[in-house]
Amino acid sequence: MSGDPMEVIKAADPEFFDLLEATRGSAFAEGGIPLKYKLLMAMALDAANGAVDGVKVLAMQAMQEGATKEEVMEAVKIAQYIFGVGSVYTAANALGDIL
Repeated sequence: MSGDPMEVIKAADPEFFDLLEATRGSAFAEGGIPLKYKLLMAMALDAANGAVDGVKVLAMQAMQEGATKEEVMEAVKIAQYIFGVGSVYTAANALGDIL
């Protein structure tokens, strides 16, 4: 993934982009669930949806927030349990350079 793919949206519709950023900010704001776990949840959802780039970026962000490789893999296991083995293949493609 080169550059921020959201730049296209930002250039085409800055107001919509601002709305998306506000929603993202709200979802990842400090609160009851620590940020590393929010990022791991998002990573598992991206794995379930086949978003390799999303899994990679979110796993790196989660690890920057203190998540361990074991926690990343536990999130992958949960995605597999709920959504199936496709989640594991997506995660494997994303995590090869990270784990």
